[in-house]
Amino acid sequence: MHTEPFSSYSHLLDRTARKVKQYAQRRFNAENFEVTVDQWLVLKNLNDYPQLNQSELAEITGKDHPTLTRIIDLLCKKDLVERRLNPNDRRSFTVHLTAKGMLSVKEWGSKMAEIRMKAWENLTEEDYIHLKRILDTIYSNLDSLMTNK
Repeated sequence: MHTEPFSSYSHLLDRTARKVKQYAQRRFNAENFEVTVDQWLVLKNLNDYPQLNQSELAEITGKDHPTLTRIIDLLCKKDLVERRLNPNDRRSFTVHLTAKGMLSVKEWGSKMAEIRMKAWENLTEEDYIHLKRILDTIYSNLDSLMTNK
């Protein structure tokens, strides 16, 4: 396979991901949300997957442990999440949405969907299916290399 056309894909992925995040953060600021895009990602995943420990949450969100710890610390200060001792392993914590966190996710959910859909304007369902297949393949290719070492 000739690799020249594929040589810039990492740049394209990174550039697009940054633009999506920048747009979302601008909208968060305009809407006076009290969280950042990265903090929202943690809240949304805690809503979708309750009872996660920090390692599981790091894996799901793609954040390294120090970054995730800082995000959780900030969300705790905002009373949106709390850490609880893991009943199965007293050396670790599970992270949970507080009542305020649950309410925030519920209140902001539809606005978040609207923000996400802006990136998909002028694209079709078929476009999404192709992009998802391609990204999943790239992810699987690299994941299998990283887990085999």
